[in-house]
Amino acid sequence: MLDFEQHVAAIIGRLDRRGRLLWSLPKGHIEAGETAEQTAVREVAEETGIHSKVLRPLGSIDYWFVAEDRRVHKTVHHFLLEALGGELSDEDVEVTEVAWVPLGELDDRLAYADERRLVRRAAELLSEYQTDGAESA
Repeated sequence: MLDFEQHVAAIIGRLDRRGRLLWSLPKGHIEAGETAEQTAVREVAEETGIHSKVLRPLGSIDYWFVAEDRRVHKTVHHFLLEALGGELSDEDVEVTEVAWVPLGELDDRLAYADERRLVRRAAELLSEYQTDGAESA
């Protein structure tokens, strides 16, 4: 069985309105002509400096927030990605900090319960990949 403590995720920290640093998974808007998968790869590169490829979908999160005195509904599609290269960077103006964090520590670090649930799903999938790879070897 895979020890998912060995696997890490690139996460981003942003300051909230009260000045608190909140850690989350990279995400962003789908641009015209893009698929959700292309958006995920682009946003991870923009927000963390890491180039990646999609392995499989993890799930979607729906939520509401208020911006400019109006309620906005947002759906974010998350994917299990494999890092291919790049260098961890917080150069994106929307990002305060970036970090590589072991999957086993994300439950304590991520600010949002829905994202913590997706990370647990990612750990399960990585465990399945490890098991499938061992059986086919």
